[in-house]
Amino acid sequence: MAHSQQYCFASLNLLNFTAPPFSFYQPHETYNDTQWQSKTQFITGLIEHINPTVIVFQEVFSVEVLEALCKDLGLIHFAVVDMPQPDSMYPTVLFNPVVAVASTHPFTSVEALEPCPELLEYLNNQQQFKFNRTPIKCKIELEGLGPIVCYAVHFKSQRVLSMAHMLGSSEQDDPLLTLLHETVGTMQSQISRSLEASIIYYDALKTQREQNCATLVMGDFNDQLHSPALSFMTQTFPPQISSNPPFDSVGLFDSYSFADNTVSLAEKPATHFYKGKGNVLDYILASKKFNPNQIKPTVKTLTYHNYDGHLDAKRTEEDIRYSDHSAIAIKVSL
Repeated sequence: MAHSQQYCFASLNLLNFTAPPFSFYQPHETYNDTQWQSKTQFITGLIEHINPTVIVFQEVFSVEVLEALCKDLGLIHFAVVDMPQPDSMYPTVLFNPVVAVASTHPFTSVEALEPCPELLEYLNNQQQFKFNRTPIKCKIELEGLGPIVCYAVHFKSQRVLSMAHMLGSSEQDDPLLTLLHETVGTMQSQISRSLEASIIYYDALKTQREQNCATLVMGDFNDQLHSPALSFMTQTFPPQISSNPPFDSVGLFDSYSFADNTVSLAEKPATHFYKGKGNVLDYILASKKFNPNQIKPTVKTLTYHNYDGHLDAKRTEEDIRYSDHSAIAIKVSL
């Protein structure tokens, strides 16, 4: 009997991965030696347990440290397409964390995802567009699966930018300001997140059709997939009404929806907790090639995994020694 080929694809938000003596956002936001040792041991142990073929990361400040950690674990191919930025007055204080990707197999290409200018014009985005965190678009060739295009993403957070300057007021407890933040501010956050998702979605489908390749979009979406801002990313195509070949070769699906172990789960497990409430914010979207329910499937089995042992729904503050997100992964056999 032939030995089945197995691969694992994973995502992990590292929560401010910043090696001392550097700080994240503020001079006092830093790790002491004991906290940093706990942090790196946690991440190392988790990655060893997952044993990924490809893993994407979010909230990376110390790029070189993470690269060395991954290479020690056999993930010898590592890439980023952007770098965090130091504060102009305090160079050890870092801003703008980046996404990263690591793999046991070499990349055939790695690039920063650039938005299509015609798409931006169509979406009436006249200003100079910039991702909150630049996505990575990379290609990897895996035996049995062929070429796979992977997107490492971290969409705009739900954090609302202050509108105080528009009211000529610095009072953050102003009732009118609070109302505006809960309405207009929240809507602006959703629009920004949806625009980022639209650009990635367009590029993924266009690349699928042009290159006939499998696709994975992995990372922290900072929203639930069924939200108005993101629900279009897994829309199914309408029935064919013409005699042309069926248009079913492109598209994205939540990999959880066709995992063979979901029957043992009452509901999709939360990947993040806020004030005791769990939400699914991290996703692995996959193309049709990963669906084991096809007539002649390439992937024979797919299992979904949520590594949340470090999360505590009752915790009200972040524990920087770990992460405030669970790691997620899909494991496939051919």
